[in-house]
Amino acid sequence: MWVAVGALAAWIGFAFLKLNAARGLAISVMIGVAGAVFGGYLIGPLLASTVHPGDFNPLSLFIAFASAAGCVIISNMVYRRFGV
Repeated sequence: MWVAVGALAAWIGFAFLKLNAARGLAISVMIGVAGAVFGGYLIGPLLASTVHPGDFNPLSLFIAFASAAGCVIISNMVYRRFGV
């Protein structure tokens, strides 16, 4: 689920907001997936109370989407500032 959410967040950022346009869609999706996995597996269980950390939780899914979007936005800002 986290991979799909991260890819969706990155695609929305790339297609509609023109984030990471110079890098391409593939790099944008990789950054989004990494952010979603980070948010879903590490931050989600801390903020969303579940019995088992791997269980599906809508709040954890939202946290994964938000962290993926944040990573895509931050990577776009770094690229604009430093060209890396």
